[in-house]
Amino acid sequence: MPEEASKLVYSTEKAVARKERPAKESLKPALGAHQRKVTVRLDRKRRGGKSVTIIDGLHLSVKDTETLLKKLKAGLGAGGTVRDSSIEIQGDHCGAVITVLSNMGYRPKRSGGS
Repeated sequence: MPEEASKLVYSTEKAVARKERPAKESLKPALGAHQRKVTVRLDRKRRGGKSVTIIDGLHLSVKDTETLLKKLKAGLGAGGTVRDSSIEIQGDHCGAVITVLSNMGYRPKRSGGS
């Protein structure tokens, strides 16, 4: 049997280089911004009738999420916070948020009613 076709990893006679397996992360290609499912919705539940725009599905690091939140708050002139893995912006700003996310390369979709 030729040495190239051999699956022997260890031998007492001579060392054979072992081929490394690809890492688990490289098995699944990283999704680009345009392939992720980002939803923007308006919520009024448990807030005393006040509206909040919620952005779900960004899958960003904590630092990037905080940076995006700061940019949105400054651009919209509204308050906001990060809850769990979603961003909440005070008020009904769905249209403006969808425009900003589209300019960043995401394909946001409005969820819920009109």
